[in-house]
Amino acid sequence: MPNDDLGAAPSPRKRVRAGVPRRATVPQILNAAEWTFGTRGLKGTRLEDIAKVCDIPKANILYYFGSKEDLYNATLARLLDIWLTDADTWLSPDRDPIEGLKGYVEAKIAFSRTRPEGSRLFAQELLSGGLMVQEFLRGELRAHVARHVAIFLDWQARGIMAPIDPTHFLLLLWSGTQSYADMQVQYEAILDRAPLTDADYDTGVATIMTLVGSLFRPLTSGVSEEDGKPVQRKIL
Repeated sequence: MPNDDLGAAPSPRKRVRAGVPRRATVPQILNAAEWTFGTRGLKGTRLEDIAKVCDIPKANILYYFGSKEDLYNATLARLLDIWLTDADTWLSPDRDPIEGLKGYVEAKIAFSRTRPEGSRLFAQELLSGGLMVQEFLRGELRAHVARHVAIFLDWQARGIMAPIDPTHFLLLLWSGTQSYADMQVQYEAILDRAPLTDADYDTGVATIMTLVGSLFRPLTSGVSEEDGKPVQRKIL
């Protein structure tokens, strides 16, 4: 999968000058595609719409992506790569569990805040049956989940994490963070403000981490009976 992490929210209407090399043109097309597909869906989007958003000829898009479907798949692949990379970065056996989970939740909420169209694009694809991502869902995503479930099971075996279903725990982390994009209109109506403020997203992180933190048991300094090594974990 491509790995063109944008960081901040894409700016789809930024002009691409004639002669700009591929390394600048392709991300710009993908930015515009993410915004347009996420707003209008696959069926409601034309390549002309994306070309207009990024202010380049339609022929330029077809030069890099052979069809609307190819561009759609590349757009999905990029955002999914970012999500999986965030999980691999933060949910690591080398990190303190709470530190890693907090970093992961913050990264997911930040994506929902800065790139809500990307999250909605994936949600729309799933709601329409997920035909374009079946191979990813049944292959790469299953393997990704299995790797992180193994980490959670290790935490449970070491007495760090409460014995809950690790797969459903990961699913809840996804739904709780992505809902700030997918259900943004509902949240704005309930909270009676639009757009949501930085404080709202910070409160979301704090609320999720309060729930997550309740699953983890502080370990005092001591020596492991199993391997004789010191055991200590901080609570953030």
